[in-house]
Amino acid sequence: MDIEEKITSAFREFSERSTQPRQVIARNLIRLGKSGAVFSAEDLIKRLHKSNPGIGRATVYRSIEKLVRMKALERIDFSDGTHFFRLCASNGHHHHLACTNCHRVLDLDFCLDKDQIATIERQQSFSIQDHAITLFGLCKVCRVE
Repeated sequence: MDIEEKITSAFREFSERSTQPRQVIARNLIRLGKSGAVFSAEDLIKRLHKSNPGIGRATVYRSIEKLVRMKALERIDFSDGTHFFRLCASNGHHHHLACTNCHRVLDLDFCLDKDQIATIERQQSFSIQDHAITLFGLCKVCRVE
């Protein structure tokens, strides 16, 4: 499923009404997703308000949260308390590398194998239902600076 289809179908699924603000949010998210950009909620609101100043902040935040819950949008939480969003080109299970300086996020095609997960479950007497791994550091560009 491509990014446009992912966002369009997610908006259709969580919203009975296709209002003008939701259409504008969807179009902007599709553009951001196709560019691979990482963005904060505030970045999206500023972008939306350039052409549509009447779109409410609550509408934007609700839309973002619904898309995250539906796994159409990924939220990356940084240790400084900020969080950024992105639409991953990857449809399958994957993890991330995140730059703590520029907030660039890359898909990482690696995962713990089933034996490692089973070992953790046994050692901790814990039933793991899902997992997400984000490794934080400095990207190649930020390391050079």
